[in-house]
Amino acid sequence: MREYMINRKFQNMELSGLGLGMMRLPVLAGNDGAVNEAAAAEMIDYAYKNGINYFDTAWGYHDGNSELVAGKYLSVYPRESYYLASKFPGYDLSNMGKVKEIFEKQLEKCRTEYFDFYLFHNVYEGNIDAYLDPQYGILEYLLKQKENGHIRHLGFSAHGSVEVIRRFLEAYGQHMEFCQLQLNYMDWHFQNARQKAEMIQEAGIPIWVMEPLRGGKLAKASGELAVAMQSFRPEETVPGWAFRFLQSIPGVTVVLSGMSDLGQLKANIATWETDEPLGKEEFDAVVKYADEETKKGGLPCTACHYCTSHCPKGLPIPELIALYNEHKITGGGFIAPMAVGSMPEEKRPASCIGCRSCEQVCPQQIKISEMMKEFTSMIGM
Repeated sequence: MREYMINRKFQNMELSGLGLGMMRLPVLAGNDGAVNEAAAAEMIDYAYKNGINYFDTAWGYHDGNSELVAGKYLSVYPRESYYLASKFPGYDLSNMGKVKEIFEKQLEKCRTEYFDFYLFHNVYEGNIDAYLDPQYGILEYLLKQKENGHIRHLGFSAHGSVEVIRRFLEAYGQHMEFCQLQLNYMDWHFQNARQKAEMIQEAGIPIWVMEPLRGGKLAKASGELAVAMQSFRPEETVPGWAFRFLQSIPGVTVVLSGMSDLGQLKANIATWETDEPLGKEEFDAVVKYADEETKKGGLPCTACHYCTSHCPKGLPIPELIALYNEHKITGGGFIAPMAVGSMPEEKRPASCIGCRSCEQVCPQQIKISEMMKEFTSMIGM
């Protein structure tokens, strides 16, 4: 294993500054549930041999297949040589009474006797009451697993508001060793990421970062930002700017990136061979750009695909939201109508029945059914 990946100290461990998020592994024929195992295995092996020692999966990633892939291809390495994280899927309220059943199955799927890191998954407005409800015994069970050695470190991820996170911390904060936040320069003000990060820091809890590139949206730059990036750091990649932004944030320990191909992985590892946080002028430039972009009216979808498994019509919701945002931010045009027009009628936004099942599991709390109605009206189909 290479030694020059930037590491961050956590308690008595050295964690790679960049972790491999296993939510966006390469897939076959665009099917999120069909992981391209050969390509995924190659990525895992390259990551492991080039300094990444933190691997993050979850019950729902790739329709449940991410944990299987993690178990199959990480188990070839000595267990003590890497750190494995998974999560209790409380974003789906129907799972609340199944913590024992799900946890034991996760150990089996991941081919391990313990998780180095385990999280309450996606604390937000829709599940905070259930997470804190003693009738489900979730915290009690997870603390017991920690006592028994099946969990080494317990934490939580959160997409909820500042108030929801504060409430969770007030109830369970004494047991939480780390917090996974959506943190990037686009969300610094847009989703109050700055305020959330500062609150977590004040609680003395290290920060893990998810969505550093906002579902790939920050892998590209144009206009004013591209000019600024080029003038400040001509040799830096556009994704590199997003990572340098995070290297500038106090308390950030691990940055998880959901990379979909070997090229992305190699480029990101190269970035994380050096610690080069942004200066104040650079930092202010990317935040200013982000603030201007978010004022244009796009929705904060990260293409996590939680919604698609809950849609009775099988709509490609993340794809439709991306097209909606494109149409909204650009002020119209032909791209979105052309793309939607090429879809089968039953996959278009007009096919939404407004049941709101998707909204119950959306980490970003997007009013998807309202978007579908508006989008249908905007493009006339």
